Amino acid sequence: MSSTYLALLRGINVGGKNKLPMKDLVQLFVEAGCSDVQSYIQSGNVVFSADSGLVDEITVRVTTAVAERFGYEMPILLRTTAQVHDVVSKNPFLDAGAAEDALHVLFLAGLPEPHRIEALDQDRSRPDAFLVRGREVYLWLPNGVARTKLTNAYFDSKLATTSTGRNWRTVIKLYELLKG
Repeated sequence: MSSTYLALLRGINVGGKNKLPMKDLVQLFVEAGCSDVQSYIQSGNVVFSADSGLVDEITVRVTTAVAERFGYEMPILLRTTAQVHDVVSKNPFLDAGAAEDALHVLFLAGLPEPHRIEALDQDRSRPDAFLVRGREVYLWLPNGVARTKLTNAYFDSKLATTSTGRNWRTVIKLYELLKG
C-alpha cells in the first residue's frame, strides 16, 4: 500500500557545505522506487509516495546513492503525514501565543530515553525554551537560531540521537505538501 512520507536530510546546502542540487536529490528518490517526488527549498526536504513496506529499503538506497555520488554521509529522517500532522497540531509554544518566526522543530531519529530528557538544562540559553515531545524537540528562540545554545549538537549529545531542524514556516509548508 502506497503512503506519503516526508524525508528530512540533515546538513544539506548549509553554509555552502554539502551541496546537493534538489533536482538530483529528487532523481535519487525516483531511482529508489518512489513516486510523486517533490522537494521544498534547498535544505533537503523531500515529499514522496512509496509502498510502506519498502520505505526502510528506500532510505538505505538514497543514503547510499548520496554517499556514492556526492561523497556525503548524512542521516535521512522520515515522518508520515499523520506524524507531521501531530507535530503541527501540538506545538506548545504556538498554543501559548509565541510568534511563528521564533518557532523551530528538531526532528529526532530516535525516541530519547526519559532520563536523558529529564537531564536537559532548561536554563541553558534563556530566554530560549524547548520541550521534547516524542521524537521532536519544539524550540522557541525569540533571539533567533544563530544566538541560541539549544543546538543540534547539544540535543544530539544529550539525547543520544540525531536531529535535524526546520523553522516553523517550513514545517507548515511541508505539511501542506504532504496533504496534497
